Amino acid sequence: MGACNTFSNMKSLNLDSIRESLIRQEDTIIFSLIERSQFPMNSPVYTPALASTLPSSKSLLHFIVNQSETIQSQAGRYESPEEHPFFPDNLPSSLLPQYNHPQILHPTAAAININKTIWDVYVKQLLPLFTAEGDDGNYVPTATSDLQCLQAISRRIHYGKFVAEVKYLDAPEDYAPAIRAQDRDALMKLLTFESVEEMLKRRVEKKAKVFAQEVSLNVVDQKEKYKIDPSLLPLLYGEWIMPLTKLVEVEYLLKRLD
Repeated sequence: MGACNTFSNMKSLNLDSIRESLIRQEDTIIFSLIERSQFPMNSPVYTPALASTLPSSKSLLHFIVNQSETIQSQAGRYESPEEHPFFPDNLPSSLLPQYNHPQILHPTAAAININKTIWDVYVKQLLPLFTAEGDDGNYVPTATSDLQCLQAISRRIHYGKFVAEVKYLDAPEDYAPAIRAQDRDALMKLLTFESVEEMLKRRVEKKAKVFAQEVSLNVVDQKEKYKIDPSLLPLLYGEWIMPLTKLVEVEYLLKRLD
């Protein structure tokens, strides 16, 4: 099935359109982190004890995300190839008329979902970096803010499927040998552009300095203050978002010629 005729509407998918979407998603991620940062860590949100009376839930966050995905699935969210649930098992079908999404990606793309990894990274590694220690009891607003962060980060990482498709179509002669050899290292090397990654990290840090700055009308107060540390963004992208995006790209390309 390796021929391109299994895809349609490719004219609207190119590196420029991909880049524009990824840049917009940066804004969403930064704002979602800012919203979450208004609450302290609120550790009970992530433990079984608080969720002991909730059905089939490992934590309050698990319950909020699972229930939200059930509702959103009924409204058709996961019919879109750009959306990936954290709890895909037994999700209800959409109750709305199905939108005819163009077949842009290879059909095997639907099987690629690394949200379990994204969940673990977010809860165990990322949250402690930008939330203060403490517990203010605002558990539901906290979990709701986490949901927004998780969905924004997941969408950005899984967008790697579209990135990989465009890169493959632009240079199939470069990618096809590595795909046939199932050579992950070769594919990762083809997908890595260090200068682009460094530019991206500088851009998200600069955005964070603008979006997260505390605005003061006191001319005496000249020191810049931020809702979140702007240096968190290049760390987030460099340590997690870009590596996980490339992981998705590699997984997609390995199946691209099936």
